[in-house]
This record gives sequence, C-alpha cells and structure tokens, in this order.
Amino acid sequence: MIPKWLTSVRGRVPGKFAFAFGLVPVAVLFGLWWYATRGAAEERAISPTLLPSPAEVARSFPDLVKRDLFRHVLVSFKRIALGYVFALTVVLPLGILMGSSGIARSTFSPTSTASGYIPIATLVPLTLSWFGTGELQKVVFLGMAFGIYLLPLVVRAIETVPEVYLRTSYTLGASSFQIVRRVLIPIALPDIWDAMRLAFGVGWTYLVLTEVVVMESGLGYLVQVSFRRGPREHIYLVIFIITLIAWGADLAWRKSGNFMFRYREGGE
Repeated sequence: MIPKWLTSVRGRVPGKFAFAFGLVPVAVLFGLWWYATRGAAEERAISPTLLPSPAEVARSFPDLVKRDLFRHVLVSFKRIALGYVFALTVVLPLGILMGSSGIARSTFSPTSTASGYIPIATLVPLTLSWFGTGELQKVVFLGMAFGIYLLPLVVRAIETVPEVYLRTSYTLGASSFQIVRRVLIPIALPDIWDAMRLAFGVGWTYLVLTEVVVMESGLGYLVQVSFRRGPREHIYLVIFIITLIAWGADLAWRKSGNFMFRYREGGE
C-alpha cells in the first residue's frame, strides 16, 4: 500500500524518510565530484588545481588544522555574533514599531524597501570608508547585512497577527501599548524567532566578503590565502566548514524554537 504522504499535496514526509530523501542530492553531488576527479592527475577531465578529488580534500584537513583553524573559526563566529547582536538591537524594536504603528510604517517603509535593493557587496567599501579596516568595520557590515534581511520579516510577523486578537483586546479595554506588548509580540514571537533563525544563517553567506578585503584572520582569510598560495584543497574544506557551522546553528535555532513554542501546530 502506498503511503498517503507519498502522493498527497503538501504531504508531510516522516522524519526518517525525509532524512533519506535529503541525502540523495548530496550523494549524487559527491558521486559526480568523485567521477570527475578520479584517476591520476594528468588523466583527469578537470585539473586538480581547479577541482581536487574528495579524498585529496579530506587528506588535507590535518594541514588546515595546523594553520590555526580553530582560532579562525572562533574569530569568524565572534564577528558574526557581534554583528547579529548589533542588528537585533536596531531591527527588533524598529520592526515591531513598524508592524504595529501606521505612522512608523509610513515613515520607514520607503527606506526599508529601498535598502532591500542595495547589493550587499557595495556596503564593504562604504563601511571601510566610514570605520576603517578594523573589527568595527566587519561588525557593522555584518550588522547591516543582517538588518536589511531581518527587518521586513519582523514587520511581516507583527502585521500577520490576526485582526480578531486586536478587536478582542480593544473590547476588553486594553491600551495600544498593552496590545503591542501583550498581544502582538507574544503571538508573533514564533514567526519572529523563525525570522531571526533565517537571518542568522544568511549572515554566514556574507562573512567571506568582509574577511577577504583586509586579510587578518577568520575563515574568509583562510579561503583567500589558500586561493593565492595554496593548497586549493583548503578552499573546499573551509567552504564545507562554513556550511557545517551554519547548518548546525540553524538546527539549534530550530530545536530551540520547537521547544519554546511547542504549542505551535505543525512545528518541525
């Protein structure tokens, strides 16, 4: 008998099957990678300087560790964390204000919408001109990248709270401030948490942008130095490490959200 989830529209795949299905494209990707890089270096369709084999990348890991890998990981994570806290400090109150106040929404929406069209890479020279080449520039750049992505999600989370809760609160005599604090924010909090989770993952995609400009430390520094001086295998290892850290952080965010908002129907 064919399981209902296999043919139904928007069917929810059970966890063990979802995990198995998720491994399929990964296995295909690694299979193609292995096939394209098999054999001796001179016999390969793609030069090992461009695409080393999976085995060559794995064997180079001890050398990457010797390059003080874990210190660079901590440096990058610290930059991400500080930039994220900086963004939250500005974006959370502003997003809640815009989502709950028509005046604030009309005032800040044009700027918020316009900022969404700014290429993030252009903020690197801008922040360099403002803050120099030190840690402050990296934190501010990451904070701006986080904030541009996060703000509309916070606003949307507040705006999508069903109107019936507001009408009921007004009927019971609640003030506008009480409605925001005791109705809008608590109901929107699961969606705000999801927005924060997504934004934290997005920040890792911009990390290399700020760390390759002034090469001092961090995972982006390792990528750029490996590109210039080798070994090229370390580029792929660092990309994998960044992906693994971001995925692990996303999983932690999701599990924490499921624990805190267990009442939410359909939680993952």
